[in-house]
Amino acid sequence: MVHYASDVEAVKALQQKYDELRKAVGQVIVGQMDVVEKLVISILCNGHSLLVGVPGLAKTLLVKTVADALDLSFKRIQFTPDLMPGDITGAEILDENRKFKFMKGPVFANIVLADEINRTPPKTQAALLEAMQERNITAAGEEYKLPAPFFVLATQNPIEQEGTYPLPEAQLDRFMFQIIVSYPAFAEEVQIVRQTTSPQQIDLPKVLHAEEILYFQQLVRKVPVPDNVLEYAVHLVQQTRPDKKNKDSLATQYLAWGAGPRASQNLILAAKCYALLHGKFSPDIEDVKAMALPVLLHRVVGSYKAEAEGIAISEVIGRML
Repeated sequence: MVHYASDVEAVKALQQKYDELRKAVGQVIVGQMDVVEKLVISILCNGHSLLVGVPGLAKTLLVKTVADALDLSFKRIQFTPDLMPGDITGAEILDENRKFKFMKGPVFANIVLADEINRTPPKTQAALLEAMQERNITAAGEEYKLPAPFFVLATQNPIEQEGTYPLPEAQLDRFMFQIIVSYPAFAEEVQIVRQTTSPQQIDLPKVLHAEEILYFQQLVRKVPVPDNVLEYAVHLVQQTRPDKKNKDSLATQYLAWGAGPRASQNLILAAKCYALLHGKFSPDIEDVKAMALPVLLHRVVGSYKAEAEGIAISEVIGRML
């Protein structure tokens, strides 16, 4: 059982564990510490993350390395056009006594890597909806609880659209963050090439186990939030909703659809965790701003005007901030 003398001691322990985790992941992954930070925040907030980046940026390796550094069960599902819902959740089979028995699918793990999630049809994508929201699976009228903690970390390629199925808004909203994985800097790429073309034997330490993660998730929720910070987060999310009465607003001009209340919840949770990891005991407006882009990016839809003028969603959110 995880126990600390006080919440202050627990926060210090969390910061120490976070530093250890960054060092462990840094043995395999060069750079991308901003991406690692957002992944860790989503895990500590009991949320899911969608990593978007072109092929070859080590998205899959990054998720696997984070999973290896956590003492959690890990399963990878390669999403393909012929993948069926039962291939994810599991299916009933006849056992040797000719009785139906439920065989659990790969979704029954602490961390599930949904690799190239947009390559499978909507019917199969929907198999993850209940798991992501309710943390259980319904099969043949029976409910099966998923292990705790449970996270879906999905990857997606933004440029190759042929043979892909865009994720519906309902599913995108289940992801706490959309994390953009960008190209490495010159010095980082030199180090990547040197490291990956030489013999290497890396033994990653197990930094956090399941009980600790569940404890720290509760710790994040206990963090107090000043009223002005809470109101700022809600106001920011409401700004993304087009309003026909206010034709001059950025949302009315450039957005076709805004973010819902789940965005406000995730924004405050993320700000709480971000504050803790950076040595603060309560979030301020700067913490909300730091978490705004990954929380809002996949929850708002650009208008035809934004597309015609070449204005990206990230630019609209940046102007709102």
